[in-house]
Amino acid sequence: MISLNELVATYTTVRGSVRAVDGVDLSIPEGNIVGIAGESGCGKTTLLKVIYGDLTYPLALEQGSVNYGFADGAGREVDSASIQAYWFQRISYIPQSSMSSLNPVIRIRKQFVDFLEPKANKDDTLDRVRQFIQQLDLPPEALDAYPHQLSGGMRQRMMVALATFFQPDIILADEPTTALDVVVQKGILLLLLKLQRQMGNTILFVSHDMGVHYQISHRMIIMYAAKVVEYGESPDVFSAPLHPYTRMLIESLPNIGDDHLRQGVSGRPPSLWDDLRGCRFAARCPLATELCRQEEPPLVEHRPNHFAACHYAGDVIPTLELPA
Repeated sequence: MISLNELVATYTTVRGSVRAVDGVDLSIPEGNIVGIAGESGCGKTTLLKVIYGDLTYPLALEQGSVNYGFADGAGREVDSASIQAYWFQRISYIPQSSMSSLNPVIRIRKQFVDFLEPKANKDDTLDRVRQFIQQLDLPPEALDAYPHQLSGGMRQRMMVALATFFQPDIILADEPTTALDVVVQKGILLLLLKLQRQMGNTILFVSHDMGVHYQISHRMIIMYAAKVVEYGESPDVFSAPLHPYTRMLIESLPNIGDDHLRQGVSGRPPSLWDDLRGCRFAARCPLATELCRQEEPPLVEHRPNHFAACHYAGDVIPTLELPA
């Protein structure tokens, strides 16, 4: 069980600190693929960085902690302050851009040897790596290449290989199919599903594509303006969303044979620099009332394992008629 305890993460800027993750408090069961969705700038990537413990300037964890469900050698529970010692062994990260993540002037094989096991026998490590990458549909010869000599799909598979070589308990995937064509995207997604079923680990998966989340995730986290506005099992979130923002995201998905005009969410997210009072979605919400504009709704369990931060989630959201 991964526990996110009242996380508040800030970025330091010339204007001061701005909250990019604000009060996230969730429990994530083991062995799940958890999708994280929301508009650009809502805090998805920042949340992954906080969970990974990658708190380099200007990012800082101002409040809260992460508990990962495993202990160190002395029996102490590992939290966000000590997780870096377990990178790639127990928790790993798949970034958006494989080209900028792999060293362009070092052959792939050296990055495996130096990055994963710098003190291990190089020949033994490479033998195990060759066997492993073949399971990911990569030729052994790819280890002798430089990153620029591989296609985008092969580079991304190499990043998946680096992240999963030690079979970590937790994998954080930040839009791993960005800038790839749909065929290659499908291959990467099927690869992640295959590895998750084999290893039984927990994957937190960021994507803007709600269709991708529908296909692969067991649970969904919907974020808006640094807040979690809905969290639940994916079938429940997609069939009966409790927050109007989630409903609008799902309604924007195209369906085969349906030629109705799709409507986007009007307006824009609030600036995180503003004095944010009440529900942060109120200015764009067709249900907003004075209560929404004055009081921030807490994240409440309205149905079993289905949470939403909306004053009206238990009443009218399921039958909400969105504007044409």
